[in-house]
Amino acid sequence: MLKTSIIAATVAVLALGAAAYAQNPPVSPSPIKRTPIGKTEVPGGQYEVMSAVVEIAPGFKAGRHFHPGTVQVQMLDGEFWLALDGQPEKTYKAGEAFEVPSKAIHNEGSVGDKPAKFIAVYIVEKGQPLVTPVK
Repeated sequence: MLKTSIIAATVAVLALGAAAYAQNPPVSPSPIKRTPIGKTEVPGGQYEVMSAVVEIAPGFKAGRHFHPGTVQVQMLDGEFWLALDGQPEKTYKAGEAFEVPSKAIHNEGSVGDKPAKFIAVYIVEKGQPLVTPVK
């Protein structure tokens, strides 16, 4: 009886997982390409500095999220849309720079017909996920 219940529960979990996957399959290829440039720990601190070249596919919006530290951005190409909660939306172009404050909830993406490409420097808490989604 117990063995039958365990098998039935396992089948139910697998079926629910397959149904969820079918409704929300991973996007391939990813609309965000992050190529790491470097990573270093801040001596004597709880932070690390990571840098990357980031490319966001045209028209893609990331959804509301935050980073566990400050992000400094230098635009290289395309147009980048940023919507920080409580502030007016802004669009940045090649040659412009901006900063996203630590743990600021925001949405971001690429506008126009070509990818937004930029260098991002993340000054973040060690051991934390680089991006945390927010509902």
